[in-house]
Amino acid sequence: MRLSLSAVPLLACMLLPLGAAAQATLATANTKARSLWDKAQTQAKERNFAKAIETLTVLNQKFPSLGEPYVLRGSLLKAMGENRPAFEAYRDGLAKLPADANRANDYYTLGELAMSFGEYQTAAESYRRLLKSGPKAQRFAPRAHRQLLNCEFAAKAMASPIGVQPERLGAPLNTFRFQYFPALTADNRFLLYTGRPTSESGEDLFVSKMNKDGSIGDPASISPFINTPYNEGAGTISGDGKTLVFASCDRPNSVGNCDLYISRRTGNNWSKPQNLGRTVNSVEWDSQPTLSADGRTLYFTSTRRGGQGQEDIYVTTLDANGNWTPARNLGRPVNTPGKDMAPFIHASSSTLYYVTDGLVGMGGLDVYRCEQQSATTWNEPMNLGYPLNTHENEASLFISSDNRRGFCSRSRAAEPGVRKEQDRPVELFSFEVPQQVRARETSTYTQGRVFDAVTKKPIQADVQLYDLNTDELTQYVTSDSENGDYTVVLNEGRQYAMYAAADKYLMSSLSFDYSDKRSFDPLVLDIYLEPVRSGRSIVLNNLFFDTREYALKPKSRTELNRLVGFLKQYPEVQVEIIGHTDDVGSDDDNLVLSQNRAKSVYSYLISQGVKVNRLRFKGYGESKPLVANDTESHRQQNRRIELKIL
Repeated sequence: MRLSLSAVPLLACMLLPLGAAAQATLATANTKARSLWDKAQTQAKERNFAKAIETLTVLNQKFPSLGEPYVLRGSLLKAMGENRPAFEAYRDGLAKLPADANRANDYYTLGELAMSFGEYQTAAESYRRLLKSGPKAQRFAPRAHRQLLNCEFAAKAMASPIGVQPERLGAPLNTFRFQYFPALTADNRFLLYTGRPTSESGEDLFVSKMNKDGSIGDPASISPFINTPYNEGAGTISGDGKTLVFASCDRPNSVGNCDLYISRRTGNNWSKPQNLGRTVNSVEWDSQPTLSADGRTLYFTSTRRGGQGQEDIYVTTLDANGNWTPARNLGRPVNTPGKDMAPFIHASSSTLYYVTDGLVGMGGLDVYRCEQQSATTWNEPMNLGYPLNTHENEASLFISSDNRRGFCSRSRAAEPGVRKEQDRPVELFSFEVPQQVRARETSTYTQGRVFDAVTKKPIQADVQLYDLNTDELTQYVTSDSENGDYTVVLNEGRQYAMYAAADKYLMSSLSFDYSDKRSFDPLVLDIYLEPVRSGRSIVLNNLFFDTREYALKPKSRTELNRLVGFLKQYPEVQVEIIGHTDDVGSDDDNLVLSQNRAKSVYSYLISQGVKVNRLRFKGYGESKPLVANDTESHRQQNRRIELKIL
């Protein structure tokens, strides 16, 4: 599988021209210095780079004021993949030499090396010398101007850090050579990530349990149905932990060289992965997926033709028939002419994070955040600043649903003998999420199990969440057919109606009001569905009236339309709409109010085509409370509309 970290192969580097230094003359008449210089030139031309570097090192030590030997040694070290000493040699050598238009390539090389090590002042000075080199600098000019902007941004970012440095996660994590692309379930219980135990091993998906005491469990293979001799990596998991999408390469019958695959969990078992097909995958490289909390919207990276740059971010959604729609390029301002990769959509679905080198930043792949404005538009991306972004290429980032904890992967500092960037160990880090980095909306969740109210056995049910202010379906999950469990993500500042429904059962109507941001703790809520049977009833919790009024408020439309849908689904069913009040006010007034409220619902149903002979309405006033009328919360429970099967 193609990784986020990449480097030019050593052989290709060794075949690059050595630059102006290889043809330069030595600015000295000293015969000893000239003899060593000629010897090094000959060794370099014969491709005996190691010997040439030894000779140039002696020359540097004996004649430290001469700049040319440093620059030539730097070019040879760079060709051999020794970038740190190459940078130091270029820096020291060019500092000893006067400005020279013929050294444009050397100025550019030093600038690029300096950027790769976060030496922004040296980089800026080198790019400025390059731009003063005249016509020979023209082919480097666009890049140099861009890098100067990056240097300026980096200096300001490092002077005003946002948050603190991420901390490396301890054992039992980070015991592999490489681990990256972390992802959490919405309840923060399970951490999914890609792991490669050694440099030679393939990628697999692993899971660690996040314990309540803050400890993290041992890595475990996600499933023998998922991990195979093929590479499986860059996984994403839905908020309820039931849907997994991952990338795998060169499998039989694949669409491209790397495709996206999907698997669903029932009980504790994952299904055999299925290729997402040609509506999602292309003949090119498709990888780095991220799922919305309900698993119905998928973002990913692709190199397919027709994009803004080499890598772009695409999106696809599940339609009403359960099919994935043709993948769509997110377009501007998310995608750029550069590399746009590793998307992560927060559980709230309000904020997208991704890495790109197509915007001004710290010089490599930086992490940016952008907020969704509508179904198809995003605002301008914002760089997350230092220290979440550094001079290194950032690989991936994940922020928990509650906006408190973040995870990322980073390369460890180069070890002795490790020349290639892609051979540096990659590890998982964690950090406390600064306010400026958090998603626009914070999320919590409700989870529990769905049961048959009569048999008390778990059942599979559709669990849907609607925003009452917009009547928009924002979450759609299915409870587990074996154990009945479900998880739904809720956003701060919203008022929701949640419905659990299954064939031959009355729907369950629940209400969540986080519009004033009072309590926002996770909820554990089991749901018992009543069978569609005579005498069974439910409370309709999402019908709203002003105090002492019986006109239905506009945000009742979600519940009313669900009722209409239910009655159309069961055309033989007859129902009674029943109104109740609390004990505030006189008995007679409450009786009339309850009758009028029930009639309002009755009238709406008739207006939507439900036959009169299927409906009744009745009010009981305050005579049948559910709980004592001793608190406002209890009185609110007693003010209710019920639906009863006749």
